[in-house]
Amino acid sequence: MSRRPLFRSGRLARDERGHATVEFVIIFPIFLVIMLSAIELGLMTMRYSLLERALDLTVREVRLSTGFSPDHDELKQMICDEFGMLPNCFDRLALEMIQVSPRAYVEPSSEVTCNDLSLESQPVTTFTPGMDNDLMLLRACAKFTPLFPNTGFGLELAKDGSGDVALVSMSAFVQEPR
Repeated sequence: MSRRPLFRSGRLARDERGHATVEFVIIFPIFLVIMLSAIELGLMTMRYSLLERALDLTVREVRLSTGFSPDHDELKQMICDEFGMLPNCFDRLALEMIQVSPRAYVEPSSEVTCNDLSLESQPVTTFTPGMDNDLMLLRACAKFTPLFPNTGFGLELAKDGSGDVALVSMSAFVQEPR
C-alpha cells in the first residue's frame, strides 16, 4: 500500500513533459522586453530623424529666402508642417534662436528649454531673429510620449512631469542680407 504513492512520485519525477513550457516561461519575458525596447528605440530614432530633417528644411528655407525673417510662430509652423510625426506639434515643440559670434565663439548653454505639458505656464525661450549676416543657432526641442514608458528602454528614458521625453535638434545658419 505505501509503495504505490512512492511509485507515482518517482514516475512524475522522471516525466519530461512540460520542460519546454518552463523554459518558455523563464525566457519569454526577456525576449518580450528586448522586442519592446527595439520598437521604442526604432520609433525614437525615426522621430529624431524627422525632427532633424524638418529643422534642416526649415533652416534652408529661411537661409535661401533673402529678406524673409520669420517670427517664432511662423518657424514653429514650418517645422511642424515638415515634421508630421508629432501629434499636437505646435504645443509640444519649443524653439530657441540664439545669435552667435563667429569670431569670438562662446558655446551656448547646454540647458535646452523644452515645454512641459504638466505645468500651467511654459518657459520663455530666447528668440532673437538676427540681422543681416548674423550667425544664428536654432535649437528645437520636441516632446513625445513613449510607446512603452514602463518597459525596457522606455523605462530608462528621462521623462518630465507629464511623462514626456525630449528630442533636441540644433542647426546653424547665417541670416542673408536683404
